[in-house]
Amino acid sequence: MDSLTLFFTAAVLGGGLYWFVCILGGAEQKGKRAVDLSGGSISKDNVQENYKKYWSFFLKPKEIETTENVPAFVDTFYNLVTDIYEWGWGQSFHFSPSIPGKSNHEATKLHEQRAVDFLEVKPGARILDAGCGVGGPMRAIAAHSGANVVGITINEYQVNRARIHNKKAGLDKQCEVVCGNFLEMPFQDNSFDGAYSIEATCHAPKLEEVYSEIYRVLKPGSLYVSYEWVTTELFNEDDPEHVEIIQGIERGDALPGLRSYKDIAEVARKVGFEVVKEKDLAKPPANPWWSRLKMGRIAYWRNHIVVTVLAWLGIAPKGVVDVHEMLFVTADHLTKGGETGIFTPMHMILCRKPGN
Repeated sequence: MDSLTLFFTAAVLGGGLYWFVCILGGAEQKGKRAVDLSGGSISKDNVQENYKKYWSFFLKPKEIETTENVPAFVDTFYNLVTDIYEWGWGQSFHFSPSIPGKSNHEATKLHEQRAVDFLEVKPGARILDAGCGVGGPMRAIAAHSGANVVGITINEYQVNRARIHNKKAGLDKQCEVVCGNFLEMPFQDNSFDGAYSIEATCHAPKLEEVYSEIYRVLKPGSLYVSYEWVTTELFNEDDPEHVEIIQGIERGDALPGLRSYKDIAEVARKVGFEVVKEKDLAKPPANPWWSRLKMGRIAYWRNHIVVTVLAWLGIAPKGVVDVHEMLFVTADHLTKGGETGIFTPMHMILCRKPGN
């Protein structure tokens, strides 16, 4: 092989490698690198064991529905998936309708800003993020509204990640993160000017328990908005395909059980809220929220190869490969849920706590 051919061969291979790792791996720029993938608060040697423990919950599904078991179940899940979510998806662990001409990041940010716009809060108001994750929505909402946001998440690793991101964004004075269970929040009665939850209360075994807590900490007259994961009016519980899709979503996302859209307003009224508005934000004219999952298939295989190699080299925990594969299977169920119209992750309900 002459030197010119060798040069061009090296250039092509180098360019291909750069495209494969850097272009398709752009999500790493959002705060997490592949070489830093971990099991959250779980030690490296115990990640695979905890992955098996997570799946053992589904051998006894009735136990998942028991309130006292759910915190450990959800905490284990987020220890396993948080780094992968950040690396492959970004700092906002939720969906949003795709918007022509807008990037996924821009569409996500607009979806989050819409939530706080519903609350009609003024700069300096104190609002609650129930189930804040690593704080992507919190930062977008704080910057957009000027409000002070207090987030709560059950996962200590997410608390630490959120605080790091808040400081990097220069929002650590405006955003506070607390480790705790949103079914038993360490906040005083009537202490928040507004509250929101974005695709988070689906982890509660009983929706009335988390709604009651949010009702308790809100000031009279304040608003609460939630984007809920629910089955829609198109879901047929007698259709085996429908059932498999929904169960696949539940298994891959640490859900005690998906609720029907019909249950949400009923529960809100039961705990004392006035229902101001209710709408599925995923319905037309909104563009498909699941298109991002379909477009990410090539990136998934790129990422899976990277994770497998890192685990083989001992850089990433072995169990991370299993977790990554689980999330890809779950993405397929979510896509089918969106395409068939039997599932939505953004059934919006806006509630008000009655005034004095």
